[in-house]
Amino acid sequence: MAASELYTKYARVWIPDPEEVWKSAELLKDYKPGDKVLQLRLEEGKDLEYCLDPKTKELPPLRNPDILVGENDLTALSYLHEPAVLHNLKVRFIDSKLIYTYCGIVLVAINPYEQLPIYGEDIINAYSGQNMGDMDPHIFAVAEEAYKQMARDERNQSIIVSGESGAGKTVSAKYAMRYFATVSGSASEANVEEKVLASNPIMESIGNAKTTRNDNSSRFGKYIEIGFDKRYRIIGANMRTYLLEKSRVVFQAEEERNYHIFYQLCASATLPEFKTLRLGNANYFHYTKQGGSPVIDGVDDAKEMVNTRQACTLLGISDSYQMGIFRILAGILHLGNVEFTSRDSDSCTIPPKHEPLTIFCDLMGVEYEEMSHWLCHRKLATATETYIKPISKLHAINARDALAKHIYANLFNWIVDHVNKALHATVKQHSFIGVLDIYGFETFEINSFEQFCINYANEKLQQQFNMHVFKLEQEEYMKEQIPWTLIDFYDNQPCINLIEAKMGILDLLDEECKMPKGSDDTWAQKLYNTHLNKCALFEKPRLSNKAFIIKHFADKVEYQCEGFLEKNKDTVYEEQIKVLKSSKFKLLPELFQDEEKVLSPTSATPSGRVPLSRTAVKPAKARPGQASKEHKKTVGHQFRNSLHLLMETLNATTPHYVRCIKPNDFKFPFTFDEKRAVQQLRACGVLETIRISAAGFPSRWTYQEFFSRYRVLMKQRDVLSDRKQTCKNVLEKLILDKDKYQFGKTKIFFRAGQVAYLEKIRADKLRAACIRIQKTIRGWLMRKKYVRMRKAAITIQRHVRGYQARCYAKFLRRTRAAITIQKFQRMYVVRKRYQCMRAATIALQALLRGYMARNKYQMMLREHKSIIIQKHVRGWLARVRYRRTLKAIVYLQCCYRRMMAKRELKKLKIEARSVERYKKLHIGLENKIMQLQRKIDEQNKEYKSLLEKMSNLEITYSTETEKLRSDVERLRMSEEEAKNATNRVLSLQEEIAKLRKELLQTQSEKKTIEEWADKYKHETEQLVSELKEQNTLLKTEKEDLNRRIHDQAKEITETMEKKLVEETKQLELDLNDERLRYQNLLNEFSRLEERYDDLKDEMNLMVNIPKPGHKRTDSTHSSNESEYTFSSEITEAEDLPVRMEQEPSEKKAPLDMSLFLKLQKRVTELEQEKQSLQDELDRKEEQALRAKAKEEERPPIRGAELEYESLKRQELESENKKLKNELNELQKALTETRSPEVTAPGAPAYRVLLDQLTSVSEELEVRKEEVLILRSQLVSQKEAIQPKNTMTDSTILLEDVQKMKDKGEIAQAYIGLKETNRLLESQLQSQKKSHENELESLRGEIQSLKEENNRQQQLLAQNLQLPPEARIEASLQHEITRLTNENLDLMEQLEKQDKTVRKLKKQLKVFAKKIGELEVGQMENISPGQIIDEPIRPVNIPRKEKDFQGMLEYKKEDEQKLVKNLILELKPRGVAVNLIPGLPAYILFMCVRHADYLNDDQKVRSLLTSTINGIKKVLKKRGDDFETVSFWLSNTCRFLHCLKQYSGEEGFMKHNTPRQNEHCLTNFDLAEYRQVLSDLAIQIYQQLVRVLENILQPMIVSGMLEHETIQGVSGVKPTGLRKRTSSIADEGTYTLDSIIRQLNSFHSVMCQHGMDPELIKQVVKQMFYIVGAVTLNNLLLRKDMCSWSKGMQIRYNVSQLEEWLRDKNLMNSGAKETLEPLIQAAQLLQVKKKTDEDAEAICSMCNALTTAQIVKVLNLYTPVNEFEERVLVSFIRTIQMRLRDRKDSPQLLMDAKHIFPVTFPFNPSSLALETIQIPASLGLGFISRV
Repeated sequence: MAASELYTKYARVWIPDPEEVWKSAELLKDYKPGDKVLQLRLEEGKDLEYCLDPKTKELPPLRNPDILVGENDLTALSYLHEPAVLHNLKVRFIDSKLIYTYCGIVLVAINPYEQLPIYGEDIINAYSGQNMGDMDPHIFAVAEEAYKQMARDERNQSIIVSGESGAGKTVSAKYAMRYFATVSGSASEANVEEKVLASNPIMESIGNAKTTRNDNSSRFGKYIEIGFDKRYRIIGANMRTYLLEKSRVVFQAEEERNYHIFYQLCASATLPEFKTLRLGNANYFHYTKQGGSPVIDGVDDAKEMVNTRQACTLLGISDSYQMGIFRILAGILHLGNVEFTSRDSDSCTIPPKHEPLTIFCDLMGVEYEEMSHWLCHRKLATATETYIKPISKLHAINARDALAKHIYANLFNWIVDHVNKALHATVKQHSFIGVLDIYGFETFEINSFEQFCINYANEKLQQQFNMHVFKLEQEEYMKEQIPWTLIDFYDNQPCINLIEAKMGILDLLDEECKMPKGSDDTWAQKLYNTHLNKCALFEKPRLSNKAFIIKHFADKVEYQCEGFLEKNKDTVYEEQIKVLKSSKFKLLPELFQDEEKVLSPTSATPSGRVPLSRTAVKPAKARPGQASKEHKKTVGHQFRNSLHLLMETLNATTPHYVRCIKPNDFKFPFTFDEKRAVQQLRACGVLETIRISAAGFPSRWTYQEFFSRYRVLMKQRDVLSDRKQTCKNVLEKLILDKDKYQFGKTKIFFRAGQVAYLEKIRADKLRAACIRIQKTIRGWLMRKKYVRMRKAAITIQRHVRGYQARCYAKFLRRTRAAITIQKFQRMYVVRKRYQCMRAATIALQALLRGYMARNKYQMMLREHKSIIIQKHVRGWLARVRYRRTLKAIVYLQCCYRRMMAKRELKKLKIEARSVERYKKLHIGLENKIMQLQRKIDEQNKEYKSLLEKMSNLEITYSTETEKLRSDVERLRMSEEEAKNATNRVLSLQEEIAKLRKELLQTQSEKKTIEEWADKYKHETEQLVSELKEQNTLLKTEKEDLNRRIHDQAKEITETMEKKLVEETKQLELDLNDERLRYQNLLNEFSRLEERYDDLKDEMNLMVNIPKPGHKRTDSTHSSNESEYTFSSEITEAEDLPVRMEQEPSEKKAPLDMSLFLKLQKRVTELEQEKQSLQDELDRKEEQALRAKAKEEERPPIRGAELEYESLKRQELESENKKLKNELNELQKALTETRSPEVTAPGAPAYRVLLDQLTSVSEELEVRKEEVLILRSQLVSQKEAIQPKNTMTDSTILLEDVQKMKDKGEIAQAYIGLKETNRLLESQLQSQKKSHENELESLRGEIQSLKEENNRQQQLLAQNLQLPPEARIEASLQHEITRLTNENLDLMEQLEKQDKTVRKLKKQLKVFAKKIGELEVGQMENISPGQIIDEPIRPVNIPRKEKDFQGMLEYKKEDEQKLVKNLILELKPRGVAVNLIPGLPAYILFMCVRHADYLNDDQKVRSLLTSTINGIKKVLKKRGDDFETVSFWLSNTCRFLHCLKQYSGEEGFMKHNTPRQNEHCLTNFDLAEYRQVLSDLAIQIYQQLVRVLENILQPMIVSGMLEHETIQGVSGVKPTGLRKRTSSIADEGTYTLDSIIRQLNSFHSVMCQHGMDPELIKQVVKQMFYIVGAVTLNNLLLRKDMCSWSKGMQIRYNVSQLEEWLRDKNLMNSGAKETLEPLIQAAQLLQVKKKTDEDAEAICSMCNALTTAQIVKVLNLYTPVNEFEERVLVSFIRTIQMRLRDRKDSPQLLMDAKHIFPVTFPFNPSSLALETIQIPASLGLGFISRV
């Protein structure tokens, strides 16, 4: 169809954009021919009109369908153009985080600026052996393709890595070399691949530097040839270098650095060995400080120096040479610091004793004067004379810099030569793979000679690339027999001719360099004259006469002519070189010794990059006199020659292309700059590849793929049996223009856009089908919904109408009832209201009247009270006024009287002074005297009367006196009494006062006490209530605590159980890890052993002389060791020949030293253990001999005593069990009651103890009665016993009794019975003593329990004093301590018991062995008479008839024949079908049994060693045959189980029959040989896994992923140039049925061989793990497999595998669990991936997948149809955020080589050995049954 027909409404196109380069838009209406404008709508919703070019009328490029976006191969795109390529790369890089994309034969690699986990060894293993188109794009896929083509086509290969600085060229080249080193390995022990990889650090240090674009930019090009031998293993390498950028040595731009090695030297200047170099900081040297950026973030130059030196050492550069290199480099740095001073304009000088130059001369070993002279002068030679001319300061500086560049370039080439010598192949090289790491196309603002050479090289490489692409296209067309039409592609031969042809730019440049006065200007004029207007590719700038423009294949580049001539000449003064050649330092002349013979590539080079010497490119024979001529060759000429040689090499190889793209200039991770990307895509030729592909038939489909994809466009009648004819018929109908497609032999070829048209038709058809399905389904659903809704509506209407009628009737009844209710209600309300109002009124009146009366009463009361108050106040006021007035009057009176007295006193004083006064006084005195005389007379009279009276009175007085005296006395007495009473009264009063005081105090105290008592009572009551509350709380807390303690105890128990389970699981994991490590060591040991055998065979073939003593005796080291420790009978003298025989072989075996040392240590441990066992065995033998001697001294014990011994043992065992049970009951009773009353009488423990004592005493009485009964029974048995022909002890006893009757030996029997009775009594006494001892121990235990109980009570009392929180913590701590101590005690007891059990077992084995020997010896020496004399002793009497013992006898010389017939020449298939499973194992074991029976240790050892060696030989010879490996794995395990089953150890004899127990080995303990056989079984198992892995590996990917088990679910997407394996089942492809058939075959073979069921489960689990791991790994590396439909296919395939497990009853084998990661990956492909809920569901569902795997699957998810949606980047970020805390492995792929550790559970055989018959077909007639 016409291209314009695709421009319909809703079609999407690309339009140019200045910012994003291309923008996507959608057509709003159909395009019609002749339209000048397209109506478009951008993705952001903006409408615009796009004007078409009126001249070309070219339509904008169409956009590919969404299902093609993100394809692995750009050529798979239907529309091949620049915007499609750019968009596809951007989607893969930004959204899917995929940095690799195919573009036809080119691998496009975008630098992510981030470390990605896609270069590990697991990824290398995943890509190894895969077809290039079957895996996602990767540098490893390109490397694998080159490696595979080298091996398949016998043709050398090249990988060409190009790109601009910072694009990742060097890293890509390193990864390619790492792939070769990992996959191929080394052909010798010299580790050549390590040396190849070690050359990278050296070359990076001397050839890489920091630039503004890249921190580790390669400033040279290199081509590394990696050599391989005939077996395609690395044998060596060779390196060629191109264009070293010498100018960087002397000049660095801003933010750039010199070469890394200089900064590494400066960083290591403090090392002792570098002190002589006199280095310092990098900022000190002129050559390292110009860029101003001496440090790179994240790089430690000192560490890098260590790596560089280690790499030099690995490559054979000695320490002396290394120091020489560092001296030269340090000299260059010091040379840069040499300064010049101008004497005049034409001359200069160096200051005397200039320190930098002095150091330079010391380091270089040259004379200071000569070097300083020739740095400031030059020599001019004419035809007749030679002149020495001084030079100016500028010329001197240029000469100094030129010398520094020249020295560094020569040193660079010298190091490259030494690296090549170290990598040189020692054997003949069969083929090689070259890796070219070279600069890409460059264009800057100012372009000079360096850019010209680089772009010239890229023109040559682009021409070679175009021719190769064109050639491949032509081969494809010819192969498919399609008519070949010449495809027009860009041929850049004219541009190459412009540069290198005769009179080209390089020729004119060389010619101008030869001119004496040639300059850049004259050369530019010659260019203009020669090429301007004559060559379309050459232009002149408008505004410059010193520049020219060349139209390169990528872009136009303007070159500045300035400096071209100087850089082309690269002048270095010869005199300076001569001074250096005369150096005493040996290394320095070596750098310049070949300059006269062969052109040094650095002697004539631009101040940019230098080509390698011609010797490194192509050997050339130098003719005499040619050296001087070649020395004059210019840099351009040399570069052209080296480029021609490189192109010859590349043309002689098959090239593979890697184009590195730099996504942005800021080194931001996963940031895509469209402008920069397009610029590089145009420059690297990717778009040219696209253009060439698009010019022909870019889209190619096989007929089967086309049919599968577009089957929906065909009708049933169109489908024919011939797929090719069907496709032809359909295409003729769909695409009318036959020029748009071509039918090839196996493919259909389409023009560009036709696949998109077919996809559009297919999508329209599917859309129409979907619409029809949706229409039908929706109609059916709506009809169903309508019928259901109508039925529901009718039902609802019926119910609603009935409900409404019932509601209306109810409403009427309610209305009538409501009226009646309203009537009574209203009446009641009105009456109630009236009553309320009346009651309220009365209440109000009462209240009001009361209120008024109370107010009146209060007023009257207040008036009365106020009158009283007034009365008292007025009285008080009057009294106060009266007292005040009275006081004032008295005061006035006093004042007045005082005044009057004073006046009277004054008058008296005056009168006293006058005579009249005295006179008056005298008159007054006379009167008074007279009066006094009269008075005296009267008194005398009275006196006389009184005297009389007194006399009378005296008489009365005397009488009265006597009377009064008595009264006085009486009164005195009463007075004293009164005084006493008074005193007593006073004291009483004082006491009363005191008592009153005390009473007052008591009353006050009583009051306070009462108050306090009330208060205390209140507080007490409150406290009691609080205490009650606290008590209840404490009770609840106690209950809670008890519950918590119980719960905690339970939790502790559970946690301990969980911990125990976890520890058990951890121990199991550790055991599995240890088992895996041990099995890996065995695997490594077997590998080294096989390697040793191979080397020995090769030596034998080379020498052809069999060496004596070189024959291997034992197969494994452990089997040899087992010989040394097999039996104590073997002496060192016997071991010595074996060791001597093994010494030469051990010397030559290339063993792993760590493994050897571990095995040696194990040997010493085993020998020590053997010695200790030997000593113990000798000691036991001595004890046995002593016991035997004692037994012989004692009288013979008869059968009754033997019976008694067994009876006594049974009784003691039962008694012991009873005592244990009673002890447990006692402990239980004591632990249940932990109170102080435990030990009190009446307590449960006390009662239990009494019960125990009584039971013990009763038991003693019972035993005494039993003894009496036994005595009577023995007497009665003497009469009742009849003789029987059995071999048991009881029959022997009866025979003896009968004999005693016959011979009259009753008395002797009576004596024997008496001795028996005494023995029984002594046993009873000892038993009584034991009971007493046990009773004492029980008492001691009770005492300890008492102490424990007391301690518990003390702890409880202490805990009760603590606060509740501390109490809980203390109780828990105590409980934990108790439980810990109990656990420790129990563990100690358990260990002791285990030791005791092991010791007893060993003793039992030794004693059983010795007793058996003694019995055999005694049976041989005993005579018939002795038997009669000693009738009681049991004797084994063999029968006369033939009874086979399950042993096979053979002669020693027939051992090799036995091994040959039974092992080496046995065909498994015949044995498995016709004979019983494991027959060889049974035969071998029966032979071992016979050797054991004969006690022949040499025969046992020889047979076992020969058997093991024979099995190893068979497996080495036929190790690729699954049947053979399975057969011998089964037989080895059966042999191992037989050795265990018949070893005599109780653990292995549980399931044996008595007859099988009789067949146990008696003389030898073969435990060490069991270990050897177990190791051999592990090796066979690992070999079996490898065999089935090799068988299953080719089937897995095809059957599980590629094959469509459910036909039609997944459509095939269009693929690119690199075709993937078809998913359609052709005749040669594998399907899921193939895998299941193979699994059935494996299972049936293992079952036929009688393999243990547990071992079969382990093999099946390993097989399913391999299937799951390989499938998942391929899924993670294949973008085309990550789709919804493929997820359905995988889940269906997994369900089929699960069904197979169910059929075989293997669901519990753990095989299904190994498929869990694959199941979850399939579910992840199918689940919804949009919302946060989906993210949460994915995180919880995918617990078996790592975060890296989940993110990888989401990134790779690709819709197959347009109806599916892509996973948004935001959703993937959400998943990553949710999973960031998950701790899992960062590894992306599963380890498909992982082998689970295998175990061999003991599986005893029920087959009786004596019943086994040996078939004659085995050819074992020389052995006989015993």
